[in-house]
Amino acid sequence: MITLQCRLEFESKEDREKVLYLMRKFSSAVRYSYRRLLEGKEGKEIKKEVAELFGINTRYAGDAVFRAKSVISSCKERGQDPGKVIFGGRKLFQRLRSVHVSGKKREEYRRKWQEKRKGKLYSRGDKSKKGNLNLRFERTGNNTCLRVTVGKREYVHARVVRSVRLKRENDRWTDFVWRLAQAEATGSWFPYSVELKLKDGKVYAFASYEEVLPPVSIARDCGAIGIDLNASPLHIAWAEVGGDGNLMEYGRIDLHELIGKNRNQRENLLWEIAHRIVEIAKEKGKAIAFEDLRKLPGGTRGDGKARLRRRLGQFVYKSLLQKIEVLAGREGIEVVKASPAYTSVIGTLKYCPNHLIDKDIAGAYVVGRRALGLKERVPRNYAGLLSDREYLLCSLQRLIEEREDLKGRLKDERNEYKRRAIRGEIIKLNRDIKLLEEHLQSLEGESGTQHPVNQRKEQVRGSSHEGQKAWRVLRVALAIPLLGKSFARDFSPLRPVLVSGDWKRVAKRPVPAPGAGTTAHLQKCAVQVTRVEHGNGSARRRVSAYR
Repeated sequence: MITLQCRLEFESKEDREKVLYLMRKFSSAVRYSYRRLLEGKEGKEIKKEVAELFGINTRYAGDAVFRAKSVISSCKERGQDPGKVIFGGRKLFQRLRSVHVSGKKREEYRRKWQEKRKGKLYSRGDKSKKGNLNLRFERTGNNTCLRVTVGKREYVHARVVRSVRLKRENDRWTDFVWRLAQAEATGSWFPYSVELKLKDGKVYAFASYEEVLPPVSIARDCGAIGIDLNASPLHIAWAEVGGDGNLMEYGRIDLHELIGKNRNQRENLLWEIAHRIVEIAKEKGKAIAFEDLRKLPGGTRGDGKARLRRRLGQFVYKSLLQKIEVLAGREGIEVVKASPAYTSVIGTLKYCPNHLIDKDIAGAYVVGRRALGLKERVPRNYAGLLSDREYLLCSLQRLIEEREDLKGRLKDERNEYKRRAIRGEIIKLNRDIKLLEEHLQSLEGESGTQHPVNQRKEQVRGSSHEGQKAWRVLRVALAIPLLGKSFARDFSPLRPVLVSGDWKRVAKRPVPAPGAGTTAHLQKCAVQVTRVEHGNGSARRRVSAYR
């Protein structure tokens, strides 16, 4: 989608006033539709009410309801309350409420707020209506004008003021005017949406239309560049995946330059970063793949993780991916959106120990493999751990000890915000313990001769632990018990487990116990579990509680 801006000049003052009056009515119609939508009314019913109440045609009324719906969906996407929206801008409204602002400054704020609140008019494009019904660009001689529908068979023509940028080889405005001339000559129109905005007493038009992209010349058949965006540390990890699914090359792009920048500076930096990623894909001859994330958790105020929340506030994930998608389309590079489910977990447990890469690169590698349609199966030795009762009981005991350590830290901590962070870790550990206990119970209920079958009662290959739940159980059973903490950067200790399944060799490593001054040996836990398994009856009953 390309958006172009131009200024409008009216033939007379009366024409200008007619357009401004229509803009005020349309802005009021948007606010009216917004309130009715929050009350639960249907869009079709609101459209009829708006057309009769404000005296505008049904196309304008439908566009007003459409803009109101887009505001509500945008609020829900950002996790904000739609009922607290202030049309015209909350920042300007709060400045007007301030008792310290008066005189010319207050009048300036009031004018800007009124322009943003009441100075808008929008019309969606329609291919069957010569591109746009209510706001249509027309050619009159050597000039381009905008025809504004202000009433029934009543129009106002405004001259478009827009100079071609001579320093730019490919000016989008020249392309837009040329396409309009071609459409008028051939009768093959293309839809374009137009929005009028009032700014500093002048009326500007913003035309948006779909860009004509070249056919895809670089597809996923030859491989893909997997992309994984990370907030801590703030960077992009990319991995080149060959057509056979093997890792060929990887790298990182630092994003710390985005911190502390204003909106315009951040936009320029994002375009530069998007160009770098597209150049990498073009040079390698690979498609681009990234996760199809619709919403990122931004944390909640008072959760004890203020530094991470500030970092997430600077995290412009969606904007960067949109820019990458636009630039890749212009270069004929295919863009694939992969499922984000457990990409980090799979990359961490399966590829970090094997390729000796960090978890961010491994996550990008998994994204690239998914874009090629490859499935991630649980390795054989990991699948063996899912049926190893000795190891699972040992892992469960280690998680319980970790929870007790956190409870001790919570008891000694006096800072309320740090206490909230510790409570969050305890809640997460409780979920992990419950997941591991449920898995142990499922092992008890399984028969030794039972095999997985499909809906036709036919035996199928693979373990019954295959799937996303298996990766969840593996994450719980491997992270804290073998690595000592849930968030680690070095996963090389898991290599013996992945290659040979020898978890006892890894258990001999001293693993630091968080919150304690000594080190905890997982081997000691294994010995204790073995002793409990072969002890007296009361000991067996204690173990059964963990199962």
